[in-house]
Amino acid sequence: MVNFKIVISDKSGKSLSHELKDKDAQPFLGSKIGDTFDSSLVGLAGGKLQITGGSDKSGTPMRSDLHGGVKKYVLLHTGVGMRDSTAGKRVRKLLRGNMITEEIYQLNCILDGVNIVKSQPENIETSNSDSTK
Repeated sequence: MVNFKIVISDKSGKSLSHELKDKDAQPFLGSKIGDTFDSSLVGLAGGKLQITGGSDKSGTPMRSDLHGGVKKYVLLHTGVGMRDSTAGKRVRKLLRGNMITEEIYQLNCILDGVNIVKSQPENIETSNSDSTK
C-alpha cells in the first residue's frame, strides 16, 4: 500500500499539502528528483509539477546526486542533509537516494505555470510561509 504526503509550492511562497493513496500515488513510483508531471494528478488544473525532494518515514532526506532508492551513509560538507557548514568540516550522514519508492512518505514539488490560490480545490489545506505573526 503506497501512501504519500505531497507538499506543493509555487514561486510566490504559498504551499499546499495533499495526501495521495494507492491508485493516485502509483504514477510517482519509480520516478526521480527533477522529473515533471502534469498537475492534474493531484487535482490542480493547468500546470506542471517538478519533484524537488522528499523524505522517508523515519525523516531521512532524499538527495538528488545519490542514485537509486536505497539508504546510504555519505560523507558531506555542504548541501541537503547537512546543517552545519563550518569550513573544513565533513560529516558522514544517512541519506536516501533520488528514486521514489514505497518507503517515501513526503514528496516536495514546485508548481510551474499556475498560481496555487487560483487552481486550489476545496479539500486541500493551504499555508503561507511568508506570513509574519
